[in-house]
Amino acid sequence: LLIGRYQNLGEEVDIRLLARTGSEDNLDALLSTTLTTANGGTVRLSTLLQAEYGSGYQNIRHYNFKRSITINGDIDETQLDAVAANDLIRAYWDTIRAQHPGISLDFSGVLDDIEENLSGISMLFAMGLGLIYLILGTQFKSYLQPLMILVSVPLAFIGVVFGLVLTNNPLSFTSMYGVVALSGISVNSAIVLISAANSRLKSGMSPLHATIYAGRRRVVPILITSTTTIAGLFSLALGIGGKSLLWGPIAATIVSGLLFSTVLVLVVIPLIYYASVRSQPVVLS
Repeated sequence: LLIGRYQNLGEEVDIRLLARTGSEDNLDALLSTTLTTANGGTVRLSTLLQAEYGSGYQNIRHYNFKRSITINGDIDETQLDAVAANDLIRAYWDTIRAQHPGISLDFSGVLDDIEENLSGISMLFAMGLGLIYLILGTQFKSYLQPLMILVSVPLAFIGVVFGLVLTNNPLSFTSMYGVVALSGISVNSAIVLISAANSRLKSGMSPLHATIYAGRRRVVPILITSTTTIAGLFSLALGIGGKSLLWGPIAATIVSGLLFSTVLVLVVIPLIYYASVRSQPVVLS
């Protein structure tokens, strides 16, 4: 029986009266309970309070220090996905929001996990590219050449799309982590090419000859390095010997992205490099 409320650390707490007689399910019997007063007299409980019938909560849940009611539901993914379902709920809530000024709507579950993971992956990807740029900028002592090397990252993304389609793997969170890892692997070929071209350029070669030299002398090491990585992950990417739902998409992402980026880097990076240095005078060192 709720008989009052008090404040405890800023939160309102109910004061409830419990009977020991087993008559708590019978309100009339409970109200007829006799209580002993301080001076030794007796008084019926019904004379001390006024009973009202109403509905109440068995327990009250809180979320972020606010009272909340959680509504759970399953989605038939053959009809719509979690994002579409939440969009429908938001659209309906916007039509009735003004009628309930003290209530706010918050989403969790699958959509909350999706937004949280996307935010985390985006931050990791941005941090990875930033660190790669800083390291390459220090190594090559240039602001432009690290950007030229990072061109290999979007080239790898082209292969990722084809690879996921060919292996019938979805663009899941695990495959997106593979994309983050691929961004660090795919730049190796471009680093080798530009480093070799810079070395020849400093020795007195013309920009055109330095670019051609780097492409001819570094094509075999680049292909060998990429082939060993691809060969090591190839069976896992195709599911040979058993398909892994966790590691399969990551391997497919790295294999397909590295395969495409290796081929495209050998064509695109020398062209970009030559376009950036062709106007430089030949300097002997």
